[in-house]
Parts: sequence; C-alpha cells; structure tokens
Amino acid sequence: MAKSWTPAELMDTVRAFQPACVISAAADMDVFSALDGQPMTALMLAARIGGHPRSTGILLDALVALELLEKERDVYAVSRTVARLLSANSPDNVLPALRHQANCLRRWVQLAQVVQTGKPAQRVPSVRGAQADCEAFIGAMNTFNMAAAPDIVAKLSGLRFQRLLDIGGASGTWTIAFLLARSEARATLFDLPDVIPMARERLTEAGMIDRVTLVAGDYNLDEMPGDADLAWLSAVAHQNSREQNRALFAKICAALADGGALVIRDVVMDISRTRPVAGALFAVNMLVGTEAGNSYMFTEYRDDLIRSGFADVELLYEDERMNSLIFAKKG
Repeated sequence: MAKSWTPAELMDTVRAFQPACVISAAADMDVFSALDGQPMTALMLAARIGGHPRSTGILLDALVALELLEKERDVYAVSRTVARLLSANSPDNVLPALRHQANCLRRWVQLAQVVQTGKPAQRVPSVRGAQADCEAFIGAMNTFNMAAAPDIVAKLSGLRFQRLLDIGGASGTWTIAFLLARSEARATLFDLPDVIPMARERLTEAGMIDRVTLVAGDYNLDEMPGDADLAWLSAVAHQNSREQNRALFAKICAALADGGALVIRDVVMDISRTRPVAGALFAVNMLVGTEAGNSYMFTEYRDDLIRSGFADVELLYEDERMNSLIFAKKG
C-alpha cells in the first residue's frame, strides 16, 4: 500500500539532493584534506584547490551550515572528527566511497532520459578525471566491503576450499578475508588490467601477495583461470543481463575443478521486485549505469545457474542489501 505523503514530506525527500551535491563537490575538490590541520579563508582555499573565490566561499558556508566545517570570522576549519572520515590524510577516510556516489549522482540526474530512451546515462567524468573515478570506484568497493567481509566469510565457514577464484576481485578485499579465514589456501584474483596494479599494491600491504596469483582479463571476452575449487562472484552479476550471466556462469562452471562450487554475493529480490527497498533502488542504479544490469530474484539466479551446468543451488543467506549469498555446486 502506498504511503500517505504530505507536501512537506515529499519536498523534503526531493530536496535531499542538495546536501548530497554539496558534500560530493567538497569531496571531489578535496576540501577537507586541504583544511586538515590548516584553517584557511575562502580566498586561500580557492587558490589551494583551484576553485573560483566566490564559488568556494559559498560552498564552504554550506558545509558549515551542514556542520561539516567550522567558521570563525572568515576562517574555515575542519574538526578532527570530520577529518578522520573526509581527509585523505586519514587512513579511515571514506573519500573513495563519497566520490563514487558523486559519479553515480551524475548518472541518476539523467534518469528521465534513460527511461525515455532505454539507454544508460552518459558517463561524465568528475573534475578529477576518468582514471581517478576508476580508482574511486575500486576504493569504494573496499570501503563498502571491508567491515562486512569477515562476518560474511564466517557464514561460509562450512565450505572447504584450497584454491579460491575471486572474479572481479577489485583491490582484493574479499581475497584477503578468505585467505585470513583459511591459512593454507591460495587464491587467484581475476579482474580488468587497470585494476590489477591496485590489487597488487593492496595485497602486498596485507602481506598476502605470495599467496595470490593476479590474472588480468575481461570475463565477457576471456576464459576464466582454471582449477579452483571455490569461485567467488561478489557484486558482479547485477551488472549483467540474464543472458550475460548465463554465459558467465557457464565459464565459471567450466573453469572449476570437479566438485567445485560457486558462491554469489549480491542483492536478491522478492517475487514482487519491490523488496528489499535497497534492491529496488539499486536496480535503478543499474538502469542508469549499465546496458542491461538489474537486481534479480533467487528463482532467476537458480534457473540461470542450472542452465549453466550447476546443481544444488541454495540461498544460504538473505540480506536487505548486497550481502545475500547463493551457493551452487558444479554439476
């Protein structure tokens, strides 16, 4: 049943884009890093970040209004609490995730055109450039997954494996979590060529590089590295059409050792396609960002996995967001 909205509630919801745009712009311009430990006037900061003086001042005042900056006379400062989250100088910062959301925002504002044409939104690089946007995406995946990874891997503690294949493994967040859980295991991380250097850096920092083989490739074009007994497909399937997923699942099945298994981590929708709410909204994110991606039901995953050579398909864990887990054994 639809909610009974008041005009004020509706307008508050629509206006929510305004703080998001202010914070996103500040993240893209690296305002918080520049002010970290060094309060400045708007004129000084504009020179530091390459901003227009008037525009910078208005942005800074909005950040003060949102309680993300402090202002005394004409000098702006960032608190240690905020800097911990938003300064590049902090190891705990979430800047990559914010910058990724800013990239998503540029696509979401084109939603009406996407609905009209059926084509994904035009990708407009941020002021930081396309390569920096790619790095923000990979960093965002680490930010989103790092805290959840140990708990999710623990839910799979009953699975036994010696050779993990992490497909679309990004900078290695899940590879690291699996190898920490299985000290005798090894892994292969498979991702696009531009991503592999980021994975190598992170795995080296984690002391895991000697246990991981890095393979550059495109799962749409290339064969999978073979002989793994567990394949991990995390937040990948939603980027594809069902036809593309069937082709991908078949490649994974062929690459797995006999008796091997695949675990898919992704959002899973109910039969109405309206729950969970986060999944319905994520389907819109796929609409504006991909040619044919979507949020899928378990029955769709099950049917496509069986058609691709898998058996014993099971929904191991159901989550309101991206952490549902689907198990399938090589048939």
